Amino acid sequence: MSNLYTLLATGFPADRAKPCFILADGSEVSYATLETQVSRVAGHLIASGVQPGDRIVLKDEKSIAFVAIYLATLKAGAVFVPLNAAYTQSEVDYFIDNAEPKLTITDARSFVEQAATAGHTLDHAIPRNAGDLASLIYTSGTTGRSKGAMLTHGNLAANAKALHEIWAFTPNDVLLHALPIFHVHGLFVAMHCAFLSGCPMIWLLKFADADVLAGLKRATVMMGVPTFYTRLLANPAFTRDLASSIRVFISGSAPLLPTTFAEFEQRTGQPILERYGMSEAVIITSNPLNGERIAGSVGYPLPGVELRIARKEEESGEDTGVIEIRGPSVFGGYWRMPEKTREEFRDGYFITGDVGRRDPDGRVYISGRAKDLIISGGYNVYPKEIELILDELPGVIESTVIGLPHPDFGEAVCAVVIGTGREPEMIAACREKLAAFKTPKRILFVDDLPRNAMGKVQKNLLRQQHAGLFTKS
Repeated sequence: MSNLYTLLATGFPADRAKPCFILADGSEVSYATLETQVSRVAGHLIASGVQPGDRIVLKDEKSIAFVAIYLATLKAGAVFVPLNAAYTQSEVDYFIDNAEPKLTITDARSFVEQAATAGHTLDHAIPRNAGDLASLIYTSGTTGRSKGAMLTHGNLAANAKALHEIWAFTPNDVLLHALPIFHVHGLFVAMHCAFLSGCPMIWLLKFADADVLAGLKRATVMMGVPTFYTRLLANPAFTRDLASSIRVFISGSAPLLPTTFAEFEQRTGQPILERYGMSEAVIITSNPLNGERIAGSVGYPLPGVELRIARKEEESGEDTGVIEIRGPSVFGGYWRMPEKTREEFRDGYFITGDVGRRDPDGRVYISGRAKDLIISGGYNVYPKEIELILDELPGVIESTVIGLPHPDFGEAVCAVVIGTGREPEMIAACREKLAAFKTPKRILFVDDLPRNAMGKVQKNLLRQQHAGLFTKS
């Protein structure tokens, strides 16, 4: 049987009374409590008519109840579909229409309480094959239409086992978890490592300096996005002594600036371990736990992952091209998008859309996106979705959206518009239809946009022109 929940549960400590979650106030939630909640919620799902393969959508804030529903969905053989709580109703409507869930849950705590009252339990996980769907992770597309990446029990199990091994997790670890859990970083990468080792997690609902600094005194591993590390560096209370109990700081979801890498190592004596991943394959490469970590490099492919650089003949430079991958953790395609799936695979390799190179030693370096992805605070933002909304606003003739360097978020969303309007009102109109992290932080008005001979807007020139918009002192 290949149910992912069964694999994760093999790592739970023999003494289930040991803590699984350590909350900011110092209270603890044991593995036994979590296991009981999972059994009850799984039983409640099945009693409610949920069958293997049914989709369960959960849109709510981070909580232990959220985790219980995720694990229970796996145990019941259903498909977990997490959504960002910041999504607007119009965004959620698309996901619901596309996924066609059996259940949509918007209050995780109430649902877990209902399951406890109902009294149903599920003692043994529903059998699943490695190729059976475990989760749909929606990732936006450059056309503005979100795609559901289909991750199987086998995909997630392979990645979890590889990370658990290469990052050397043990029951003696304590993971500082301040990440959101609606995407692969916080939900799969972080928690699966903890579960497989049976170690506790310091469970923070968000990154708050005081809570993170307190958590570092007890933790041995921290996972975060680059913004976490820049915020720590900006706090004088973050010292080498405070970081001394951490055996590894891991960064992902967005590129880590070499300056941040260098400053962090100077402050703590420890180089951050940067890795590279995406919704369609979870983690693809990682810098070594034991060995040299190089600023700007995301390390080597994980065991079992094949990575190649596809370079077009007309492109300059011998080494750089689009990264293509295949392996046991690579997804099988996009939910109900067979044509898009065919477009994104070549000879069994998934075309990531990331541009990069490998050095003679085999290390991978990411130089950017082949498509105009913006990564703001670790979240993916695709310009086309925003442009479609801007173009509908009164006075707008044409819009283009770019990402510009930002000292806190890495990149910030900026719109460049031909037309007329008032910037605050236009930003507010966008916010009504978009999550906050997608909403433009600035809207600039211009008479014309730079274009190439084919009439395509040259976003690279706009990025160069406005590069200092958010970073000028």
